[in-house]
Amino acid sequence: MTENSIRQQAVLLLRQGRRNSDVARLLGVPAGTVSWWKHEDLAKRGELPGRKRSTCASCYNDPLSGDAYSYLLGLYLGDGHIIQPKQHRVPNLAVTCDDNWPGIMNSVEEAMRQVLPNNSPCRVRRIGCHDVKVYSKHLPCYFPQHGPGKKHERLIALEPWQQHIVDAHPWELLRGLIHSDGCRITNWATRTVDGVVRRHEYPRYFFTNTSADIVRIFTGTLDAVGVEWKTTRRAGDAVNVSVARRASVALMDEHIGAKY
Repeated sequence: MTENSIRQQAVLLLRQGRRNSDVARLLGVPAGTVSWWKHEDLAKRGELPGRKRSTCASCYNDPLSGDAYSYLLGLYLGDGHIIQPKQHRVPNLAVTCDDNWPGIMNSVEEAMRQVLPNNSPCRVRRIGCHDVKVYSKHLPCYFPQHGPGKKHERLIALEPWQQHIVDAHPWELLRGLIHSDGCRITNWATRTVDGVVRRHEYPRYFFTNTSADIVRIFTGTLDAVGVEWKTTRRAGDAVNVSVARRASVALMDEHIGAKY
């Protein structure tokens, strides 16, 4: 018998209520090995005593807050990243937040709590900013766009179930993208009327990203909510999406607004 088949047989016996020592003696394997197999099986099924398993809409069909997820997806696509350092066995999602915008930092943490209610976010101090992080082995389930390398160097496409959530909560996705990789600014211009120089101010929104796929997700969602936009290319192949039409800016102000 192979090690895998022995392990499967051991897990089956353990699920039937057999004691670790009995299973070890019956199959001729160390008791410690049987104990570890039982631990991993319980962890996989979220049945470890005294521990809450990580929620997962994919693995366990747990309920998912659509608006919070759409916002968190926007944050991830904009400037978030999932990493798994060698010293940790569990991956983490990190979103870097400027200390000048504490309200956004709070929104990021609250979205993480709603999407992963059994996992506790944390804040890691950096110079002028904080990384808001949450650890979960199910992060790749929630963000299947995760992969090796930089986001702009690989294909980024929403899964059908993600697109369904975005279609239901488009403004939350846009808000996450603006909060992570965008801004609202006030431009100004002058003109002379009857010899008097008058200053005219007008707000506009910008979103900048190097990934053509992420830009398409952003602009496609803008189209879906009726926001007019245009693009310009910046240095380093980054694409700058501008929303400047008065009606479109008013619509963005109603649902997103300035950073806070």
